[in-house]
Amino acid sequence: MSRPAPWRLTRETYPKHEVKQTRFQDLDTMGHLNNVAYAALFEDARVRMNQELGRVSRGKMAEGTFRAVVARNEINYLAEGSFPEDVDIGIGIGRIGNRSFEMLSAAFQSGQCIATCDTTIVMTDPKGENLPADFVDRLKKVLVTGG
Repeated sequence: MSRPAPWRLTRETYPKHEVKQTRFQDLDTMGHLNNVAYAALFEDARVRMNQELGRVSRGKMAEGTFRAVVARNEINYLAEGSFPEDVDIGIGIGRIGNRSFEMLSAAFQSGQCIATCDTTIVMTDPKGENLPADFVDRLKKVLVTGG
């Protein structure tokens, strides 16, 4: 694994932040946050941001929504996370395509980046259409800085 670019390791890169509590059950046998805990922390922040952005259907498709799936999710574990310290998840949008977009996030403890997560979301329905223009405008408002 190559180390993420330096701009990915800076808290200020990310336009949105959520502080997440760690749990004792998140620890591995060595007393560090386990990989599943990292994935869950990133997932929660990503889902909450998608809900704030709107338009993505969470069930039966309603008027003006679209259905999307996670096509790729890559986590880079950079340092050991600890309990009971909270984790600050920074998140924003990277690349925006015609039918997909990339969500970039990083986890911080004590000011240090302990992991990064890159997730590609792909619109699956309605077929043959691009991401709605107003949704793309909302994505552009939360682009990451750097890179």
